Amino acid sequence: MLRVLAFLAALAVPAAAQDLAAVHGGPVRALAVAPGGGALASAGFDQSVIFWDLATGRARTVVRWHAGAVNALAALPGGGVVSGGEDGRLAVWPADPRDGRPLRVLEGHAGPVAGLAARDGVIASAAWDGTARLWPAAGPPRVLEGHRGNVNAVVFRRDGTPVSAGFDGTVRAWAVDGVSEVIAEFGLPQNALAALPDGVIAVGGVDGAVRLVAPNGEVRDLHAGGRPVVALAVNAAGTLLAAASLGGSVAVLSLPGGRLVQTLQGPGTPVWSAAFDTDGRTLWTGGADRRVRRWDAAAGRALGPVEEASEDAPAAGLDAHGARVFRACSACHALEAAGANMAGPHLHGLFGRRMGSVPGYAYSDRLTRGDIVWTRETVADLFTRGPDVVTPGTRMPVQRLENAEDMAALLRFLEQATR
Repeated sequence: MLRVLAFLAALAVPAAAQDLAAVHGGPVRALAVAPGGGALASAGFDQSVIFWDLATGRARTVVRWHAGAVNALAALPGGGVVSGGEDGRLAVWPADPRDGRPLRVLEGHAGPVAGLAARDGVIASAAWDGTARLWPAAGPPRVLEGHRGNVNAVVFRRDGTPVSAGFDGTVRAWAVDGVSEVIAEFGLPQNALAALPDGVIAVGGVDGAVRLVAPNGEVRDLHAGGRPVVALAVNAAGTLLAAASLGGSVAVLSLPGGRLVQTLQGPGTPVWSAAFDTDGRTLWTGGADRRVRRWDAAAGRALGPVEEASEDAPAAGLDAHGARVFRACSACHALEAAGANMAGPHLHGLFGRRMGSVPGYAYSDRLTRGDIVWTRETVADLFTRGPDVVTPGTRMPVQRLENAEDMAALLRFLEQATR
């Protein structure tokens, strides 16, 4: 994800009639539960933060302020949250920001914000500019430098010590003077952290492993999965730990023993975020299917409807093979001009359209130049060489189609479905 043009103005949309099951226009990247319970915030690739009333299961407000995906949230006292986005900015929000304006804006990161934590009036942020930062209630931040590459996660240990993890495979504890101690090193990127009540830090990495790191640096292997762990959540009592993976499942582990209690199976798409509610067993998850889901983590039971990935046949006249290939795109792109606001622009009238030309969509710098017209050939080139090569600076995830039959089917489907 790279920086995109800022929105000209903030936008807040009342959402009293929206359903908790399917609201975001792109993957749900972050969740935060209010300290006292009863409220939840979710954030996603569609550039929005949604504030939920859990008593009714309805969204109170949808805020679109960040210029890009919102990757991280942290709960604040009083029901507010702080959000961090790919625009490198942090925004502090009240519990119900109906005017769409943050209480405070924190700027300084030179890359996307990937992780947030808050404790005792201090906000900690982790970013892809290679730094973590500590933001006091007033005054400038303290910049924490030491990681080599992206910093993916940050938490506060029980004693108040900030701990970060990054692409360099290290887990670092930060002293008051800004000097870091490498308390664990794994050789592979680490994506997620969770602070346990006893001072231990849970760590999740690209190898699918979940490990516990004690304050003295002692490491204990807790769980080994087959797909990268991208989010961790621990309940307040420290008795359950949830590990969400790109494989689409969430492992629920009992603590301190580490026994696998449940495996929560959703629609089979990546689960990007997880947060325990204040009751200690209700778990909220969000993922690539754009939905916020609620689980009884201890029982392994979905609370409310959990839809399986749809295998419905496409509408008459549409290529069935191409429709299956397009499912990877459907989380971010609507086929109709009147479709829901999503992470990417709608695809109606795609062929013959100049790139960067859908009115009202905040394109990246590269796409605003509009020097490509979408045809069968240019779309095929996009998926052959990859969007990072054809349109550098795009927010589109890097993906390529190497199977010629899949490519031909996708092009047939798009020609039929976007007219």
